[in-house]
Amino acid sequence: MKQTSTTVKKFWQAYCQSIGRQLPQPDAWSFGMTTSMANELADLVVKGKKTATTSAFIEGEAVTQVGDYDIILNGDNQPVAVIQNVVSEIMPYQQVSAEHAYHEGEGDRTLAYWRRVHEAFFREEGAQDHYQFSNQLLMSCEVFELRATQESLADNLEANE
Repeated sequence: MKQTSTTVKKFWQAYCQSIGRQLPQPDAWSFGMTTSMANELADLVVKGKKTATTSAFIEGEAVTQVGDYDIILNGDNQPVAVIQNVVSEIMPYQQVSAEHAYHEGEGDRTLAYWRRVHEAFFREEGAQDHYQFSNQLLMSCEVFELRATQESLADNLEANE
């Protein structure tokens, strides 16, 4: 879910101050479809364990480009991290690799685990978003680097209060 708020704007400004240059504010969003999923996955990002994500590729929607930034929100829609995309690929679900699954940082980090939870996720999301899951469903696979966290920006955030 994408979000723009005063808190998000302040978080982005604190990041820009930390790098010494002003950049356009990127999208702010949370992982998953539930508050608990958003919290769990945001925590994995902050800990540096989750460095990849996968979403269903919907024709006509923008694809994240290498170099793009995003602000990650927790389940309370509060910003917790700034990430920057370093890999962006479109591929069928069945071609997602064990390496990508590992970088997603979830569960035991195996491809078997990844397939089990992501097939269920994409079936549920597809039912809501009007697409049907299959092994041929195109996926947007992204690898990102953690650029900042709430903790690393604490001094800049306090200065902007």
